[in-house]
This record gives sequence, structure tokens and C-alpha cells, in this order.
Amino acid sequence: MILGVPKEIKTNENRVALVPSGVELLTADGHEVLVEETAGQGSGFTDEQYAAAGATLISGADEVWAKADMIMKVKEPIEVEWPRMREGQVIFTYFHFAASEPLTRAVMDSKCVALAYETVQLSSGELPLLTPMSEVAGRMAVQEGAKYLEKVSGGLGLLLGGIPGVMPAHVLVLGGGVVGTNAAKMAAGLGANVTILDLDLDRLRYLSDVMPANVTLLHSNRHTMLEQLAVADLVVGAVLLPGAKAPKLVRRSDLAAMKRGSVIVDVSVDQGGCVETAKPTTHEDPTYVVDGVIHYAVANMPGGVPRTSTLGLTNATVPYSRSLAQGGWRAACTASKPLFLGLNVVDGKVVYPGVAEAFGLELHDPEKLI
Repeated sequence: MILGVPKEIKTNENRVALVPSGVELLTADGHEVLVEETAGQGSGFTDEQYAAAGATLISGADEVWAKADMIMKVKEPIEVEWPRMREGQVIFTYFHFAASEPLTRAVMDSKCVALAYETVQLSSGELPLLTPMSEVAGRMAVQEGAKYLEKVSGGLGLLLGGIPGVMPAHVLVLGGGVVGTNAAKMAAGLGANVTILDLDLDRLRYLSDVMPANVTLLHSNRHTMLEQLAVADLVVGAVLLPGAKAPKLVRRSDLAAMKRGSVIVDVSVDQGGCVETAKPTTHEDPTYVVDGVIHYAVANMPGGVPRTSTLGLTNATVPYSRSLAQGGWRAACTASKPLFLGLNVVDGKVVYPGVAEAFGLELHDPEKLI
């Protein structure tokens, strides 16, 4: 199979879908790997390293897309890339379809095979290709939130962990999954008072066993959330419904109860956001203010630390990429239930429930298309 790795062109996206060690594995399997020149530069990998690993360097994205049977990316194709997608081509990347109807329809029109990292799912419920980026995003949420709590950034002027004799900040984490757990660990480690809200009592019991004493676990309901919003200095939105739109937990009217100069970091913005006032921003222009509350809603947060993110992501994706390349997507998705669940759009037909539900589209049975 011919695999293509184009350079990411979303604003300030410096990750790359394959590192030189992954090229070595795929070429050793007998595949040809085309890498667009400078694709790895933002993550610290040179063209020379790719060439030494066996990749063929290509000077332009059009040629990579035209020649490759399978495209490996990090972020969803943006509008300029849509005409490059073609019928039967496998595209393996983060899509987050439920957050964008135009993207969904463009992929449908292309009749490509869209395999989404974020819906590859193990029998345990774990999302193995989303987990490493959720870990990064959860930790970054606190790092960025702490920065925007500084007075020079428009915030309350609080040090997250306080000092002896001065109260630490109060961090509210909405959701106790991978993002929320990592956010809480970071905030607690810095000395903040942290509260996690989650619906799953078993998850709360587990977190109670592993979290430090400055983390409080509460069952999530609207009454409790409003109480916590009123005292929160930093709110981390960490809600995920795999492949579907995130529920809008925090309403516009709720901001009136929050402190002026408090900060919301909505990590769920990739899936539409769990805060009604959240809208996607970029690393170049990451924040805006609504009703005195600073909103940070960068849609590709891990792209801000591309070296860490690229290595973490490719550690997880390469085994699946090798399976897809070795037997083709039909055989790979038949043999692997996790990869099967990664199918979102096939030959113009939506096969993932959350995507169909988001836009009122007909849902097709992927087994019939395989």
C-alpha cells in the first residue's frame, strides 16, 4: 500500500501523523510511505530523518494526496484539502464530525473511507487513540488556565496554588474522564482546591481512591454545578460523548453567577463544546471574554506542545496504521472491532450513530458496506 503523510496546515498545528520510527516499521512491512517535505519540522523531525527511515519525500501536498491509498493525518481535512479527498481513499485522522456539518458533507461527497481516531474503541470502553491527546489536553487546560488567571492576561490575579496564609484557587472540572482526571491531577499538584463533577458513581468512587485530599468528588447535577460555578476561579470543560456533540452544560445565563476575571477552558470544543458560549479559537488568538469571564477554547490544544503530542499520538496510532496497510481497511475492520468502530463515513454514507444524529442524516450499517 502507498501511505501518505501531508503536512498539517490548520492554524498553528505543528504535529505530524507519523514519526521516522513509524516509517521504518511500515516500510519494513513492504509499504511505500510518502511524506510531504517539512511535515515533521514542527515536531522536531527533519526531512533527512524521514529519508533515512525509508520515506519518499514529496515537495507538495497535492502529489501526496493524489498518490496515496491511505492518508494519515492529525487534524481533520480543512476546506482547502476537501477537493484532494477521493473515492475509495482511506483517511485516518481525528475528524470530530459532530462539530462540523460542512466537513461531514464534504467527506460524504468525496466517497472516501473516513476512519476517525476518536471513535476507535476497545471493549473496555477506552478510546486508545483519543487517550494520549486527552492526557495532553487535560494537563494543558490547567497550564493555560493558570496563565489566564494572571492579572496581565485579564484574570483575577490569582496564583493557582496560593501560598502559606493565602487561599489557593478553586478549580472546577466538569467530567471525570481522561481529560478531567489529568486536569485535576495537574491542578491538585499545583496546590489548588479541585472539585470534579461526574455522573458515574463508580467513576467517582475510583477517583476518590486515587486522587489527593485536595480533590473533592461530587455527583453532577445542575444544582450542584451552579453552586460550584459561583465559587470557581477556573472551570475546565472535560465532557465527552464519543463521536457525538458534547452536551451544553453551562448556559450563557450561568456566567452571571461566575466571578469577573474567572477562566473557562473548554476542552470539549472539538465536539462542539460543553459551554454554550464556547466557540473554537486558535493558539494564535486563544481567548475572548463573555460577561467578564475569560474563555479559552483552542480546538487543537495538543498542537501547542507538538513534540510531546506527536510522540504520544503515534505511539498509539502506528499499530492500527500497520493493520490497515497490511490487509486493507475492509479486512482490518473485519478483524478488529476497535477499528470497525472507527468507521464514520464510508462511500458517502454515514455509519456512526453520533454523526448521523448530529445532523439528522440517514444512518447506514457499516457491516453491509464492508
